[in-house]
Amino acid sequence: MTTLQPDEQDTDTFSSSVIIEPSQTVAAPESLLASADMPPQSQITQEIIDLHTAANDREAAGETVPSTLYDFPPYRSSILRHPTKNPRLVDPESIELWSPAYGQRDVAAIEADLTLQHTGEPQGERITVEGRLLDSWGRPLRNQLVEIWQANAAGRYIHQRDQHPAPLDPNFTGAGRIVTNDDGEYKFTTIKPGPYPWKNHINAWRPAHIHFSLFGSGFTQRIVTQMYFPGDPLFALDPIYNTIRRQSDREALIAAYDHDLTVPEFSMGYRWDIVVDGPDATWFEPEGEH
Repeated sequence: MTTLQPDEQDTDTFSSSVIIEPSQTVAAPESLLASADMPPQSQITQEIIDLHTAANDREAAGETVPSTLYDFPPYRSSILRHPTKNPRLVDPESIELWSPAYGQRDVAAIEADLTLQHTGEPQGERITVEGRLLDSWGRPLRNQLVEIWQANAAGRYIHQRDQHPAPLDPNFTGAGRIVTNDDGEYKFTTIKPGPYPWKNHINAWRPAHIHFSLFGSGFTQRIVTQMYFPGDPLFALDPIYNTIRRQSDREALIAAYDHDLTVPEFSMGYRWDIVVDGPDATWFEPEGEH
């Protein structure tokens, strides 16, 4: 499995999202254009190609190259996401004593259906996303809290820092959660998110994605990743997605369309299994970057 770097709009989205009223004025599109000194997409794309080639050459020469290319220059703000202070040790037992704990009885079934959390129908394509949470031996991880958050169908988060001049959807908050069953399975009903601009460079757009947070057996084990959709034309252009240097690792983040998961007359279906460790592990965001 593979993980993605969070973008600027994604930071703290789940924990500190603020609802922006539909009547609130948003910035005009022309005011959001990138400055003239920003690089064009063609430059960013070439930087990605060159860095992937260099990493492959280093690996071919016998060097151990990490799967994630930190300080990835095409991702212009990545260096700002590094920790600026030395890590501090904490007592895991104390954290467990004071942190919230979840079980099946603490998470209502409706929380896994992001289309039912308001009085009206959300806009966009309804989708069912289902998969299993597995360890490196393929064993199911049961009773694990899985949270998701995402943009709406127009590519906009309900977040105070999201100034993308796309419409907010009063019937879509964009967050949900579930606890895996005995087979390690999770299942969400939601809306397919749209791509959105993010000002990394001129005409920078993020591929459509859903954020996943997994808590393991304790809050100190939390890991975060992103799920993408097959056939997205933005994959090759996105420097965040391409901080993962191996194509196989990047592809592990892409869900598979599964017609058996479609709900007749209601939703399309996607399947995405998440492996938390071992050589086939899904890519996860480094600690402190989410």
